[in-house]
Amino acid sequence: MTAILETRGLSAAYGPTRVLQSIDLSVPERGIVTLLGANGAGKTTTLRALCNMMVRVSGEIRFEGRRIDGKATEDIVRLGIGHVPDGRGTLVSLSVEENLRLGAYTRRDARVAQDFELVYGYFPRLKERRRQQAGTLSGGEQQMLAISRALMLRPKLLLLDEPSFGLAPLVVQEIFRILRTINEQEGMSMLLVEQNANIALELANEAYLLETGRIMLSGPAATIGSDESVRRAYLGY
Repeated sequence: MTAILETRGLSAAYGPTRVLQSIDLSVPERGIVTLLGANGAGKTTTLRALCNMMVRVSGEIRFEGRRIDGKATEDIVRLGIGHVPDGRGTLVSLSVEENLRLGAYTRRDARVAQDFELVYGYFPRLKERRRQQAGTLSGGEQQMLAISRALMLRPKLLLLDEPSFGLAPLVVQEIFRILRTINEQEGMSMLLVEQNANIALELANEAYLLETGRIMLSGPAATIGSDESVRRAYLGY
């Protein structure tokens, strides 16, 4: 299967502190890949490195066959990479709809109005609250808003950083169900960083296990999830 994203020897550092050590990974077109590991393993840093955010990066990153390492963050976004950050990044003083409009800020096509209805179709609660100040939403609704804001970019690849963090199990199940539907209906590739290994492996096609900045294991998500020794050694369940 053709890869929409590939890295070769990707390393990243905050100042003098190196966090990622020569990472090779691949995300197939229309596929879902999950990146698993403990706190501090380098999962969030990987997503930031892909977008050239807040880190010093070396190695090679290719998106749709073109090298993007060294490009400015805003240029990477314009190529079609949407990022749902940890902490959600909600602009709390703006309304739900204003947050969504910011997600489409770089677009100049005529389909923005249609895409409002698209995201409201996936997340009808946001339509009900579209005039509401975003800071008054529940945690689950703010996570839905963060995903929807990234969808308004109409990305080809969606980077998701801990979408389950701090949410009730039923809300997590709902969000992951919607992510699967988006992948299937829109053909959108996804790279998912997640500590809830069980639900991530259920969603993903492929998985990579990170430990102290290095990939220790990779393969089909179903295979990794069914390997008891891997679960005990790396996933903690």
